[in-house]
Amino acid sequence: MTLHASIDRVTDRIRERSHKARGAYLQKIARAAREGPARAHLSCGNQAHAYAAMDDKADMATTRKPNLGIVTAYNDMLSAHQPYEHFPDLIRAAGRAAGATVQVAGGVPAMCDGVTQGRPGMELSLFSRDVIALAAGVALSHDCFDSALYLGVCDKIVPGLIIAAGTFGHIPAVFVPAGPMPSGLPNDEKSKVRQQFATGEIGRDQLMAAEMASYHSPGTCTFYGTANTNQMLMEFMGLHLPGSSFVNPNTPLREALTTAAVQRAAAITNLGNEYLPAGEVLDERAFVNGIVGLMATGGSTNLVLHLPAMARAAGVLLDIEDFHDLSENVPLMARVYPNGLADVNHFHAAGGLGYMIGQLLEAGLLHADVKTINGTGLDGYTAEPKLDGARIRWEQGARDTLNDKILRPASDPFAATGGLRQLEGNLGRGVIKISAVSPERRLIEAKARVFQDQESVKTAFKAGEFTEDTVVVVRFQGPRANGMPELHSLTPTLAVLQDRGLKVALVTDGRMSGASGKVPAAIHISPEAASGGPLARLRDGDIVRLDAEAGTLECLAPDFDSREPVAFDPQDSSEGLGRELFAAFRAVAGPATEGAGVVV
Repeated sequence: MTLHASIDRVTDRIRERSHKARGAYLQKIARAAREGPARAHLSCGNQAHAYAAMDDKADMATTRKPNLGIVTAYNDMLSAHQPYEHFPDLIRAAGRAAGATVQVAGGVPAMCDGVTQGRPGMELSLFSRDVIALAAGVALSHDCFDSALYLGVCDKIVPGLIIAAGTFGHIPAVFVPAGPMPSGLPNDEKSKVRQQFATGEIGRDQLMAAEMASYHSPGTCTFYGTANTNQMLMEFMGLHLPGSSFVNPNTPLREALTTAAVQRAAAITNLGNEYLPAGEVLDERAFVNGIVGLMATGGSTNLVLHLPAMARAAGVLLDIEDFHDLSENVPLMARVYPNGLADVNHFHAAGGLGYMIGQLLEAGLLHADVKTINGTGLDGYTAEPKLDGARIRWEQGARDTLNDKILRPASDPFAATGGLRQLEGNLGRGVIKISAVSPERRLIEAKARVFQDQESVKTAFKAGEFTEDTVVVVRFQGPRANGMPELHSLTPTLAVLQDRGLKVALVTDGRMSGASGKVPAAIHISPEAASGGPLARLRDGDIVRLDAEAGTLECLAPDFDSREPVAFDPQDSSEGLGRELFAAFRAVAGPATEGAGVVV
């Protein structure tokens, strides 16, 4: 199928914008690759230190077997990462069978946003992405590895690992998923219970019971938030094996897929004939494919932050106009909570990513001619894995949706566009996701209520202060102010106001969770208020107009442009729970429009 003109146009624009940076990057990784296998340059003393604890140290010292490095984000605070506890043993065994040696190169931190939502610890969350990239860099700096296996699933972990994989772009990279937990309490029922608790209809005991029934076992949370969006991206970008993203943990198929991933990691090193450096996979076409997948699935808005930071590590420069233009031409093909009632297990059973990739390829909305760890172009990702004894074989996946309430063809989608819009106006530049926002709520013109934190919003709600249509503005939530925490805990409060018949919207220089939904939310507004951005000039009672369809965000006060901005007071977000350690990160963080990055 001929590539759609919009995909071609956006890709060319990214390629032109990135020409200088990408050229320098490719030269850098080519120089590193020309030096050959890393261990050849180590002295005998260096090597002895590196191999001292290994059972197969003789192979390391005397053969040219590839050595695979594991970078793991294992901990058992994250249900999604708990299955990784036993992956190193499985990977070592699979590596030996494939004629390779394996070492755990290092671990990276991985925090659970579900634990820190609405708490001070959430102010470290976005910067943990950069810490993960730095920690993975330390792990790989030993320069002993011919290929890397990255074990990570959740919100900042995969983006941080991609930044590291791009930085060490001469080393092949294989991302190894762990899979979602089985379905528990339906997400819409959980959401209803949260709203009932917010209004005082039920007590904490009932809320706790619902939450425990929803988050109940090892594996990724089953709603389509940032973690599962990450898994989709890795498949669309060719860094997972086909069909591997949403296979449940601790199953024979999951273990066989992990073994197959190790086999591919061993096959694509610089010691063989299929050398595939990570930097060649991570080109502008792969990132366009990732954005197309983001739009077609209705994925997390957090990836509008992460993808530009990920791409910069490989010399590719993305802008939010790229997301907007691709969204305008990519149909919304999936309805997965919070954009529908289904969870990711239901989505996978309905045909999942293989069906969707096939549909998008037929419509010319994806680059097929990309490099993937599978050794195929993206057309190889329409297949699904099946167990053949203990081994994997791939069969042609679903050609028709198995549930059109969850997954629909590109020719008959749930919506003609992906639902992500760029916003511009005298309040700055940002984005809004409207795929779950009903059309009559996409335009609001109302008085602003201006807050400096989300707790103040909840206090005003409990005091009954919201009695008319309102634009709720929460400022000083950007990366330089307090690390840009998610404002997910506002979702039940604003949803209650909307259900009461009010028109409400959120405007913030912060971010919402990947689980944001039916309330219009203008997010990532840049320049942020702490840098003197326009939100710092807003006052209570100003009329704010948010038009999601037109892509505009404006304050209508006649004196708005001449006002002095309110100064940011960092006192409340400068210390406690480790926030002191991140002062240097806050001081140098880039704007949200460029990924709010520190290390790239």
